[in-house]
Amino acid sequence: MRRTFQYVICLAGAGLLVALAAGCTSASSSPAPSGLEKTNLTVGAVPVADEVGVYIAKDQGLFAAEGLNVTIDSIVSSALATTDQNNGTYDITAGNSVSYIQDQASGRSNLEIVAEGSLMQPDTQALYTMPGSRITGINDLRGARIGVNALGNIGTLLISSVLQENGISRDHVHFVAIKTGFPGMMQALQRHTINVAWLPEPFGSADSMKYGLREIVDLDQGATTDFPVAWYVVTKTWAEKYPHTLAAFLDALRQGQEIADTDRAAVEQAMQKLPAPYTVPLYVTAVMALETYPLNTAPDIDVSRVQRVADAMYQAGMLTRQFQVNSMLQP
Repeated sequence: MRRTFQYVICLAGAGLLVALAAGCTSASSSPAPSGLEKTNLTVGAVPVADEVGVYIAKDQGLFAAEGLNVTIDSIVSSALATTDQNNGTYDITAGNSVSYIQDQASGRSNLEIVAEGSLMQPDTQALYTMPGSRITGINDLRGARIGVNALGNIGTLLISSVLQENGISRDHVHFVAIKTGFPGMMQALQRHTINVAWLPEPFGSADSMKYGLREIVDLDQGATTDFPVAWYVVTKTWAEKYPHTLAAFLDALRQGQEIADTDRAAVEQAMQKLPAPYTVPLYVTAVMALETYPLNTAPDIDVSRVQRVADAMYQAGMLTRQFQVNSMLQP
């Protein structure tokens, strides 16, 4: 039977904070006055448009309204953040779906998906080259050095899928990990460490406008159309220990996701407030492509949609056997 958050019952009568104070009890021996087991949260998030819902929720005081003091730390990739999540540095992380499945399937982590973050849309994830490059389209990628923020991760999955559908083996390209992540892609292109860069928004639009980069392949096509890019996860131990805190976080996040999906101006404002070097100027936010931001949070995760990620990984040889993502959902 699925674990049901107690706040669902309480919400029937009043707002979350009132309900928690009036009727919901915490499993903690010394709960916070609001009824939350924990009020100070640290969220590790990749500062890209994929995770803009959490930035909007913080920027517009939605977490504060739930009694939460949320700090968002910038991470290079979720592949590097799960270790810190396992040791308690991060309460919640927001990152790409592939990293989380890799950690779960390998046994390195015991994670629970608590929210779907974003679904890829046209031009939100693409490959770019320098102006004047010999590479002008997908058929020129054989032998190319393609920069990604982490090897064997979502970038390589998306790229490999599109290559395969166009008759090109992933073995015909060379993936290069850029340790500084997306902000370092431009320097890697200029130094010829790579000759193609994988860039999500807003980096694609920002570097194109500043340096004249050319988009050569949109990754939102074929098997990866509307691909589930980002998730929010916690460890299963954390979810069991802090159910009311998680419920409050998700209530605010849903509001942030809804705003992100319906109010472009709010997305632009949030991206302009990201910490350096991730701050996005107004002239970029005005033109960047946006993903869609589903409202699905635990326990209402779209099982068939999240399973797409594991299936694509298996087909791409990134998993040695098929993996059922429902093992990462509420029991």
